[in-house]
Amino acid sequence: MSRKSPPVRDSAAPPDPLRRLLLDLGEALLGGGLPVHEVEEELRGLGRAMGAPEVRVAALTNGLFVALTADEGTRFQPVGAALRFEQTADVLHLVHRLRAGELDGPRALAELDRIRRAPARWPGWVADLGALPVGVGVCLFLQPVAANVLAAGLGSLIVVGLTVLARRLPSLRPLLPVTAGFLVALLVLSLARASLLDGSLRTIVATLAILLPGGLLVTGLSEIAAGAASAGTARLVSGAVQLALFLAGVAAAATAAGMPAAALANVQVAKPGWWVIGLGLAVAVAGVVVNVHAPPAAIPWIVVVIAVSVTVQVVVGSAHGAAIGGLAGAVSAAVAATLVHWLPGGPLWQVLYLPAFWIVVPGSFGLLNTAQIEVGNGAQSVLAAVSAVFGVSIGTLIGAVVSRIPRPSFAFARPRA
Repeated sequence: MSRKSPPVRDSAAPPDPLRRLLLDLGEALLGGGLPVHEVEEELRGLGRAMGAPEVRVAALTNGLFVALTADEGTRFQPVGAALRFEQTADVLHLVHRLRAGELDGPRALAELDRIRRAPARWPGWVADLGALPVGVGVCLFLQPVAANVLAAGLGSLIVVGLTVLARRLPSLRPLLPVTAGFLVALLVLSLARASLLDGSLRTIVATLAILLPGGLLVTGLSEIAAGAASAGTARLVSGAVQLALFLAGVAAAATAAGMPAAALANVQVAKPGWWVIGLGLAVAVAGVVVNVHAPPAAIPWIVVVIAVSVTVQVVVGSAHGAAIGGLAGAVSAAVAATLVHWLPGGPLWQVLYLPAFWIVVPGSFGLLNTAQIEVGNGAQSVLAAVSAVFGVSIGTLIGAVVSRIPRPSFAFARPRA
């Protein structure tokens, strides 16, 4: 069901401290990439915990409306700069402390300002270098041949360079998908034309994995299924456009290299053994940890949750296909994240689930089981991609329900993470 934004009334009313807090926290959560329906649920729960049981929240991808009662004027807060993952984790922990009564509003606003101003643990170019182990690790899954892995490493350096350039020159960011698709595909297809490697498509997909908009597509479908049609549709359109730009770049590279469409067939030259899968997973996870600035204290638990979800995804996907494998991987990630959250000192559920989601999601690492992007191979590959996206979307919705299961009474009190 489509959501309508509440009317903005009484815009000249003096700001309420609680409403200001909810607006700032909602903006931060949206800037961290959380689905709009989860942001709304977090803020409603926080409002009830802080004495505003009738709080009304309507979130969009670019901002949110908040009113403390049905009769109160509504305020709008646009989303500012995107937050790093470590900042998003800190904001989620701040919300948890507020709901537990450990902080009051003024202290929370001061803490939120500190989180926004906190410097990154390492420079941006170091985070961008995380694309290198991601590309190599995914290639070990998709095309575990030395020549292909080397090509993925070289192509990943191209991705790193383009990402750094796009950060320094934001006006070039819209060109990143088509440029990356073209340059990476041109490198790989040129090597294939020189008979230095086979199975070009999987090598290209592995190299571009960190840039592909799979997470955007899955989040959009999840939002639509949860009733946030406006936000979900916006994300789907944005993700589809980005995907089309990648495909346009790859198709242009095939033409420039003088390669036929058959050169982009989904061919797996060699199947990876379990030790290769484990090595590829370790390398890729290391890249993700560096790329998203993962909180150091949560890294061991993040690795555990990812290992569980990927194992389930690979085993189930091998037997039943990418769609069922993605669903099983998303649900298992949610279950594992919830169990770890229940442990004494365990990080928050979202902090554990989001990295696993990026690993499982089609378009990023859901491509570990089957290549979802094929140029010139008809509707079958499109159907496979759509079904895989839907599989992870359903698993994500199930996972969100699993995460709300109350902690068992026998669990110990969890100290501050």
